[in-house]
Amino acid sequence: MGGKSSQCKGREAERSLAKLLQEHGYPVTAGAPRSYGSTPDLIGLPYIHSEVKRVEKLNVHEALKQSIRDADRFGDGMPALFHRRSREPWLVTMRLDDWLEIYDYYVETRSKE
Repeated sequence: MGGKSSQCKGREAERSLAKLLQEHGYPVTAGAPRSYGSTPDLIGLPYIHSEVKRVEKLNVHEALKQSIRDADRFGDGMPALFHRRSREPWLVTMRLDDWLEIYDYYVETRSKE
């Protein structure tokens, strides 16, 4: 799949993930259509830069590098790669240091309950 149909599939993935996150109470929207990288894939997830991929074969390392570059460029948070294959659940890939920062905060918050 290439060109326009690939872009449509990517855009649909962004809208689908945004809807799922909205159902969990996050005010997320998909980035601007046909932005060609001028806006993030998702907007409204505080402290996280979201790179969204919906492909059967994903080069995780390259996609995460893209997320890292774009997180630096947009300054919108930790890079996170949201990805899935057909008929499979969404997965999230992050750098360990970023994940540890989130988890440490979670543990600290839970211990105060």
